[in-house]
Amino acid sequence: MDSTQREKVVIKTSVIGIIANIFLSAFKALVGLASHSIAVILDAVNNLSDALSSVITIVGAKLSSKAPDKKHPLGYGRIEYLSAMIVAGIVLYAGITSLVESVKKIIHPEAAEYNTASLVIIASAVVVKLILGKYVKAMGKKVKSGSLTASGSDALFDAILSASVLVSAIIYITTDVSLEAYVGVIISCFIIKAGIEMMLETLNEILGKREDPELTDKIKKLISEEPPVMGAFDLILYNYGPDRNYGSVHIELPDTLTVTEVDALTRKLEEKIYLETGVILTGVGVYSHNTGSDEAARMRDDIRLKVLSHDWALQFHGFYLDETRNSIRFDVVLSFDIKPSEGLKILYEEMQAAYPDHRFMIVPDVDVSVS
Repeated sequence: MDSTQREKVVIKTSVIGIIANIFLSAFKALVGLASHSIAVILDAVNNLSDALSSVITIVGAKLSSKAPDKKHPLGYGRIEYLSAMIVAGIVLYAGITSLVESVKKIIHPEAAEYNTASLVIIASAVVVKLILGKYVKAMGKKVKSGSLTASGSDALFDAILSASVLVSAIIYITTDVSLEAYVGVIISCFIIKAGIEMMLETLNEILGKREDPELTDKIKKLISEEPPVMGAFDLILYNYGPDRNYGSVHIELPDTLTVTEVDALTRKLEEKIYLETGVILTGVGVYSHNTGSDEAARMRDDIRLKVLSHDWALQFHGFYLDETRNSIRFDVVLSFDIKPSEGLKILYEEMQAAYPDHRFMIVPDVDVSVS
């Protein structure tokens, strides 16, 4: 799905959410004011905040679809994460405000007055919210929109909360026991929880989080299956908005290839990865693999065993023996259980003790996409 189609889906889904939430908010507000029910009024406010969230989602989608320019050469895709953060802030504010009002009603209770019409409206709202939530969440996952997915999840929560309001109303009618202020507190806590989770999820996207293993494994597999590639390592993806991923990777190749052959291979890989995954490889580095030295193969196996004997050494790659200079270089992926400086110090000491006549260059890699 291209960016234009994605934008249309986001806007269409958001408009449906706005219309549905405005109607629900209006009906619930009327019922809440007529029945003096704080729980129903807070439910109406929650729906109104959902409508506002959908408006912000539309604005974010429009702005994020702007074409790249001189000032922002990689586009405006990350604006969508900022809009999701604003949505989370609105939800959080609505939850805190609702909690304050609910506590006030517990301290200064006011009798509610429900009738059949109000119960029917609340019950209908539950059904509408369930349908709306599933639809919006499905569309959000389809187009990879964090704002839509969050709105869909929030709508499903709303359906549960509206159901709790309905139950409290029925209990009040049948037993004359008023639980609505307490239900309001529960609703508020759920709203606050949803707001915090939405904010943390969006913050993770902005900061940068570990990529989906399914995607990274697929990219490495696609690269490694292409002869004469002997392995793909150090894959790092840079996200500039939904479906806007750039990446870099190192590949291990026989030391017999010419620069012309390597150039043709890397161009082929870049095209293949883009067509299969949509990821744009901006850089393909190369590790040279010794092919004509039995001594290099023996040393590589021995050093690999020594390095990987440590639990914090997750991967060994990029080994090359320069026999003319008596130098050895390789990369090691270190876990977050050890400081890179500490891990390197241990490895350098062990390698120098095992091969005192050789000079080592050990490069520590970050555990970004090791599977």
